[in-house]
Amino acid sequence: MTPGRRSSTFTRLLRHGFTDATAAERLLDTPELAPVRDDPFLLEALGATADPDLALHGLVRLLEAQPAPNSHRELLDTLIAAKPLRDRLLGVLGASAALTDHLARHPADWQALVTYEPHDLHPGVTEFERGLAGVTDPVELRVAYRRCLLSIAARDVCGTTDVAETAAELADLATATLRAALALAQAEAPEDAAACRLAVIGMGKCGGHELNYVSDVDVIFVAEVTEGTDETKALKAATALASRLMRICSETTIEGSIWPVDANLRPEGRNGPLVRTLSSHLAYYQRWAKTWEFQALLKARPVAGDEDLGRAYLDALDPLVWQAADRDNFVADVQKMRRRVVDNIPPAEVERELKLGPGGLRDVEFAVQLLQLVHGRTDPTLRSGTTLDALGALAAGGYVGREDAARLDEAYRFLRAMEHRIQLYRLRRTHLVPTAEDDLRRLGRSLGLRVNPVTELNREWKRHSTVVRRLHEKLFYRPLLDAVAQLAPGEARLRPEAARERLVALGYADPAAALRHLEALASGVTRKAAIQRTLLPVLLGWFADSADPDAGLLNFRKVSDALGKTPWYLRLLRDEGAAAGNLARVLSAGRLAPDLLMRAPEAVALLGDGDGAGTGLAPRGRAALEQEILAAVRRAENAEQGVTAARGVRRRELFRTAAADIVGSYGTETTPVQADQGALVDLVGGAVSDLTAATLAGTLRAVVRAGWGDTLPTRFAIIGMGRFGGHELGYGSDADVLFVHEPRDGVDEHEAAAAANKVVAEMRRLLQLPSADPPLLIDAGLRPEGKSGPLVRTLKSYAAYYSRWSLVWESQALLRAEPFAGDEDLGRRFVELIDPLRYPARGLTEDAVREIRRLKARMESERLPRGADPRLHTKLGPGGLSDVEWTVQLLQLRHGHQIPGLRTTRTRAALAAAHAAGLLGEEETTTLDEAWVLATRVRNAVMLVRGRAGDTFPTQPRELAAVGRYLGYGEGHAGDMLDAYGRTTRKARAVMEELFYGDAS
Repeated sequence: MTPGRRSSTFTRLLRHGFTDATAAERLLDTPELAPVRDDPFLLEALGATADPDLALHGLVRLLEAQPAPNSHRELLDTLIAAKPLRDRLLGVLGASAALTDHLARHPADWQALVTYEPHDLHPGVTEFERGLAGVTDPVELRVAYRRCLLSIAARDVCGTTDVAETAAELADLATATLRAALALAQAEAPEDAAACRLAVIGMGKCGGHELNYVSDVDVIFVAEVTEGTDETKALKAATALASRLMRICSETTIEGSIWPVDANLRPEGRNGPLVRTLSSHLAYYQRWAKTWEFQALLKARPVAGDEDLGRAYLDALDPLVWQAADRDNFVADVQKMRRRVVDNIPPAEVERELKLGPGGLRDVEFAVQLLQLVHGRTDPTLRSGTTLDALGALAAGGYVGREDAARLDEAYRFLRAMEHRIQLYRLRRTHLVPTAEDDLRRLGRSLGLRVNPVTELNREWKRHSTVVRRLHEKLFYRPLLDAVAQLAPGEARLRPEAARERLVALGYADPAAALRHLEALASGVTRKAAIQRTLLPVLLGWFADSADPDAGLLNFRKVSDALGKTPWYLRLLRDEGAAAGNLARVLSAGRLAPDLLMRAPEAVALLGDGDGAGTGLAPRGRAALEQEILAAVRRAENAEQGVTAARGVRRRELFRTAAADIVGSYGTETTPVQADQGALVDLVGGAVSDLTAATLAGTLRAVVRAGWGDTLPTRFAIIGMGRFGGHELGYGSDADVLFVHEPRDGVDEHEAAAAANKVVAEMRRLLQLPSADPPLLIDAGLRPEGKSGPLVRTLKSYAAYYSRWSLVWESQALLRAEPFAGDEDLGRRFVELIDPLRYPARGLTEDAVREIRRLKARMESERLPRGADPRLHTKLGPGGLSDVEWTVQLLQLRHGHQIPGLRTTRTRAALAAAHAAGLLGEEETTTLDEAWVLATRVRNAVMLVRGRAGDTFPTQPRELAAVGRYLGYGEGHAGDMLDAYGRTTRKARAVMEELFYGDAS
C-alpha cells in the first residue's frame, strides 16, 4: 500500500471509531481483507458497531475459520451485497466476544443471519422449538441454543427489537430449551417418564417473560402420580427427571453451559424436596409460606412438561398470591426484605451494582410488585408477571401517576439495556458495571452514545438511577400503601352494600348521605374516579378517627369538586408522602381549616412533602411573608387590590399554620402523634403573629403608596401589644397595637397628625372589608387614655403622657410592646422611651403591687361572662392564662431592671428566665408553664373546631369531643379531658396565689 493510501485508510479508521487504527490497518492490508478495506459500506458498518476493533478481529477469525476458500469468498460477497446481514453479523461481532467464539467454532452458523422470515422478526416458543428440534444429546442442545441466541442478539444490537422484546425472546428461548432438555431427560430414562406426570413452573425473570442474556433460570417442579404407580415411586422418578434436566442445562463443556437451573424458590428452599405433588405445594403455601414466597409466585407460569398439571398448579395457588397482602405486617415485611438485599451488597460493589443497588433494577421491580400485591387483590388487570406490563397497568388504573410511570419505564428500559449489553460481551452472569475505560466505551456505544461514550454513559446511568431511587422511595414507602393493605379484601373496593355496612361500623351518623358523597366521587370510568376508588376506602377510616367523620367526608367532596379538573390534586394524595392522611385530619378536625381551604382549595398542595424534606407545612417566617406581601402590593393598581392580595396570603398561611397544628396534634394513621405541646403552642403563636405583622406591613405600604406615593409626611410605626407583642396570637385574636408617628422636618404637626390618622382609618377599613378572606381586626384599646384618647400620638406626646399620667396597668401592658411595622428607627426609639416604665430601676413600690393585685381581683369578679363556669374559662378562670401571665408580669416589673432575661415580651420565655434567675422553683415553673400551654391549646382548639373564638370548652357534645381529640383524648374520654384540665389549673392557681398574692418579693 502506498504511503498516501495508508494515511487515507488510517484517517478513515479513526473517523469510524477504531481505537487501534494501526493494528486495524495492518489487518486490512492483507489480501484476504482487501474487499473490506476497499468497500466504504463495510467500513461504515464496522464503525457503527459497539467496538469496531472487536468487530474487525471477530470478522478475521470468522473468515479464517471458514472450511474452504469458496465459503470465505461467499461470506465476504454476502456481506458486501446484503446490508441486513452486514449490520447483524458485524453488530454481534462488535458487541459479543462470546458469540464471536461460538462463530469461530461453528463458522457455518453465520448463515442463520442471512435472511429472516417474517415470523423470525419476533419469534416465540414455537419458532425456538423448531430451532432446537432434532438435538440428540446435551452438547447438540448447547450448540443449537447458542445459534438461537445469536439471532436474538443480532435483532437486539441492530434495534429490530427493543429491550422488552429481547427479554421476552430470551424467556421464550429458555422455555423451548427447558422443554428440549426435559425431552432428553425423558429419553434417557423412559421408565421414569412413564411413572409420573411432571410440570416445570417458570419463576423469576423466566416466568415473567423478561429474562437476561445470562441468568439463572428459576423453576419449581410439581409432579403427580400416573395411574398404576405409587406416590413414592412417582416422586422418585420425577425427582430423577428434574435432576437430569438441571444437569443437562447446567453442565459446562467446550460449548459452555446453557445456564444454571435454580430450584431454590421451591417450598423450604434448598432444604426441601426438589419435587412435590400439587397437594403438598398447596399445603405448604397455606400453612408455612413467608411473604416473599408469595411475591415470587407473582411471576409463576408453566413452561415445560405436563400442561394440565401446570395449569392446575397456577389455578390452585393464584388465589393465595392475591390474599398475601392481607397478612399482618405485609407491607413492612416486603420493605424490610428490600432493605436487607441492599445491606448484603459488598460495600465495594454498591455503587456499581446495576441490579440490586439503590436506584437499580430491583428497586423498580419491588415497587411494582408491592403495588400489584396490594391493589391486585381487587383489580385483576394488575396481575401480570412482566414488570413493564404491570407498570403500565398500574398507570392505566390510576395507582401510579402517568408521568411517574413513564419515567420509571424509561429508566427501567435503560438499566435493563445496560445489563443486557454488559452480559452479552462475555455471556457471563454479572450485574456490575465495568470500570475499565474500553469496556465502558463499548457499553456506551452499544447504547447509541457515540460523541463521548464514557461521559454520556455515566451521565445517563446516574440520571436514570436517580429517577428510580426517587420514585422507588415515593411508591415503595408510600403511607397510603400500607393503609390500603390493612383493609379487609371487601373494603378495598367500595360496593354499595359493603360500603353502607362499613360506614355504619365506622361511626358515620348519616350513612345515606355518606353513600351519596361516595357515589359522586367514585362513580364512572374516568381516571379521576379510579384514583378516588383507591383513596376513599382508606380516607373513610381516617375520617372515622375524628369526632365528626361525616363532616370530613363532606369537606373532602367539596374540595374534590373544587379541584376536580386540577391534574395534580389526586396525584398529590396518591403519591406524595402523607398528603392524604394530612388532608383527612385537616378536613375532619373542625370548621376553621376546611373553611380556609374552601376559599382557596389549591392550598391543599401545602399538605404534601413541600421541598421533598417534608417541610410543606413549616411556617415560612416573617421575612419571607413580608417579601411576598410587599411584592404583591407593588404589583397592585390601588390600595384595595394590594390589601386584598395581602389578605389572600394571610388566609393561605393561616391554613398552613392550622394544618400544621392539626397534623402535629393528631399525627396521621402512619405517623402517631409525638408532638411537644409547648412547641405546638409556640409554632401557632409565632406563625400567626409573624403573619399579622407581615399583613400590617403590607397594608401600611399599600395605603401610603396610594395616598402619598413613596413618602408619608410623618414617620409612622406600629407597635404590637398584648398577645401580638408577645408573639402569642391565636387563630381568632385581634391585633392589639399602638400607633406612633413623628412629623418629618418642615411638616406641620396638624398635617402630620391628619395623615397618620388617615393611614390608620384606611388600614382598619381595608382589613375589614367583606371578602372571602377572614378580616384582621385592629384593636388600639391599650393606648394612653384608652378609647377616650387619640388613636395616633407623636413620640413626644407618648413621652409627655407616660412621664406625667401613666398608671401601673399601663406599665404592665407595655411589658409586651414590640415594634412590628413602619419606621424601624421610630419603633426603636419608642422602645427606649418605655423601657424605664416597664423595667423600673427600683422595681415596684408596695402601693403599685397592691394596685396590680386589686386590678387582678376586680378583673376576675367583673369581667367573667355571666353564666360561664369559672373553672373552665381559659382566660379568666382559676389557673388560666390571666393567672399565669399576671404572675409572670409582676416578676418582670419587679426584677426586669436587674435580670436581662426577663426583658422579653413572651410569657414562656419570661417564665424560663425567672426560673433560671432563681425567682421560681422547678415545680412552680413547670406547673405554670403546663397550665398556660394547656389553656392556650384549648383556645386554639375551640377556634379550630367551631370556626369562631371562645374562651371556654364547647357544650355541644360533638364539638367537645373534637376538642378532646385535638388534645389527645380518644372517643368517649371528654370527661377525662375536663378532669385533667381542672387538675392542671387548680395546681397553677395554688402556685399563682402564693406568688402573686403572697408576700414573696
